Amino acid sequence: MPDLSFLYPLISIILGAVAVVGVIWVATKLMWKVAEPNEALIISGLTRGTLETREGMDFKIVTGKGALVLPGLQTVRPLSLTLNETELKVSCVTSQGIQVIVDGVVIYKIGDAPPFIANAARRFLGQQPKMESQVYNVFEGHLRSIIGSMTVEEIIRERDKLASQVRSASGVEMEKLGLVVDSLQIKDLQDPTGYIQNIAKPHIAMVKMEARIAEATRNREAAEKEAEAEALIADARSLSAIRQSEAQANAERAKANAAQAGPLADATARQQVVVQETEVAKLEADREEQKLQTTVRKPADARAYAKRTDAEGQKSADISAAEALARRTELEAQANARRTEVQAQANATAAAAAAGATKVTGEAEAAATKARGDAAASAIKAKALAEAEGIKARAEALGTNQDAVISQQLAENMPAIVAAAAEPFAHVGQMTVLNGGEGVNRMIGGILAQVGDYLPALSTALKNTRDGAKRPAKAPEA
Repeated sequence: MPDLSFLYPLISIILGAVAVVGVIWVATKLMWKVAEPNEALIISGLTRGTLETREGMDFKIVTGKGALVLPGLQTVRPLSLTLNETELKVSCVTSQGIQVIVDGVVIYKIGDAPPFIANAARRFLGQQPKMESQVYNVFEGHLRSIIGSMTVEEIIRERDKLASQVRSASGVEMEKLGLVVDSLQIKDLQDPTGYIQNIAKPHIAMVKMEARIAEATRNREAAEKEAEAEALIADARSLSAIRQSEAQANAERAKANAAQAGPLADATARQQVVVQETEVAKLEADREEQKLQTTVRKPADARAYAKRTDAEGQKSADISAAEALARRTELEAQANARRTEVQAQANATAAAAAAGATKVTGEAEAAATKARGDAAASAIKAKALAEAEGIKARAEALGTNQDAVISQQLAENMPAIVAAAAEPFAHVGQMTVLNGGEGVNRMIGGILAQVGDYLPALSTALKNTRDGAKRPAKAPEA
């Protein structure tokens, strides 16, 4: 077995070292103090202070870290930095002399700065519950002071202003206590005298009145909307009934049209037949008129034209002959007068007597004047005879071709005669002729019968005209 005696001193050394380390650790554990995040350590005793007080005491403030505390030589005590809360219920009197009770709450804590911690440590270290009563007393006095300068209406309307003024007024005192106010809230305002309720009554009444008015308005609008909806429903029902009636009427009309389709088709066919027969009658009337034009009017016009041409030719010849005879007579008279005048001049010259010459000259002038008068009378007589011959020729032509001339004049005036007979039908907008072609023939026959009634009067008038033309014209006096 090997000799291990040389290990005993080494083990003893190791054990001793471990014991020393353990003692040091335990001692350190007992002397090292660490401050929590929400507290401050106040170390007093054998230490170099961090703050000199006016009383000449030194102590050390440790926050957020650790510090070595020598037991028996130094004392360490914690000071809580957590929030605290104090309820306020203060009876105050306003500037109006009205009593009110203010309910509020103050949330505060010890300040984080060393001066605040030092002030709080001197006043509340070991007796922090007393902070609540101190804070209450501070705020009670300031509340009464500030509310005494305000009216109830201002307190009600400006609670934030009241809280701000109270915080500002109590700031210096709270700083001396080492406290910081985080929040001050006015929770309620009690009115033992009923002043607040009384000043609220007019507003409440106004609000109630407006509420009733608004409710009545809404009810009226709802009733109007309901009435409009009912009217729309009624309109829709009426429109539906009208459409149903129209659909039924259309159906009945279609049924009636279907039932009348056959008779209507027959009537349409008959109407077409009547129209065609009317057209045929018109064509026949046109044909008869053309036939009358060809067989009666044209030959009469030709014969009358020939007679007029012959009469005009005879008249022109007679006028030319009369004019030639008058011209010849005038020339002969002028020649005789000239010859007489020459002869008279010759006789006057030959006689060489003044008295005889004057007489001869007078006689010659008288003879010339008589010759010119005779020539003019002869010309007028020849012209009158020629016109009388022309009138006689026309009268003879009218007596010879009386029927042709009357037929010609009737043919020329036939459109006016037919128009006068059809005048009663001029204002008829639409005429229905019954019995087809027979009815059309009867209508046209009636019109032609009226025309026939006019023809005798026209013939008589024409004959009277002819008889007047036959009377011999009175020959003009020379």
